[in-house]
Amino acid sequence: MKKVIYGLMSFSPVLAFAAGFTGIETLVIQLQGVLSRVVPLLFALAIAYFFWGVIKFIRSAGDPKEAAAGKSIMIYGVIAIAVMASIYGLVGWLQNTLNVAGGGTIQLATLPQ
Repeated sequence: MKKVIYGLMSFSPVLAFAAGFTGIETLVIQLQGVLSRVVPLLFALAIAYFFWGVIKFIRSAGDPKEAAAGKSIMIYGVIAIAVMASIYGLVGWLQNTLNVAGGGTIQLATLPQ
């Protein structure tokens, strides 16, 4: 019985969060607001990860294992930055190609009543 109660209690924040939405348009607007804050944070984390690899590589002082670990971190940091920048560029290119303005609200199709 405790497992059932704890399971239901764990979903109560989800239900409370869902109660605040009046429609799909509000959901899309709030999702856009969250993503506009998260993307720069992810770029900053990828850049910090790259520089952490640089510092680790410099501090290795001739230790081949530590130097390899630093190189690996730098490579993954560069890959993360390149993937995020290419996705950002692809979205911008698609917006220009399809004449879709960035930001604003999305007008959803409605059914006639």
